[in-house]
Amino acid sequence: MQTITTPNGEVLVILPLTEYERLVDAADVAAADRVRADIAAGRDEMVPSAVVDRLLAGENRIRIWREHRGLSARELARRAGISAAYVSELESGRKNGRVEPLQRLAVALGVDLDDLVPPVRAE
Repeated sequence: MQTITTPNGEVLVILPLTEYERLVDAADVAAADRVRADIAAGRDEMVPSAVVDRLLAGENRIRIWREHRGLSARELARRAGISAAYVSELESGRKNGRVEPLQRLAVALGVDLDDLVPPVRAE
């Protein structure tokens, strides 16, 4: 290993490529171990590729998660404490939804609120 100090005072390290690759591999393994631990502890879940494909295709996120959880719209509405008609309006796109009912739906579906709101696309 060798160090170099830049004119700005930043210290850089030079190391053999094999050592760098070993460090990168170790970081990858540690990250994978954290994901496995989060899944085992119930803090995260594996999502089937079919669900991910539907999310990426822009389908209604509430419907996707509801179907993935095996819930009817009526059951989801009951668990969230909102009307089935409102769930239908959200799933059909007739309404965008207010934050409070969306938050209740997220809790009922076991997802974060961000999982129900499509990302804003830059134009």
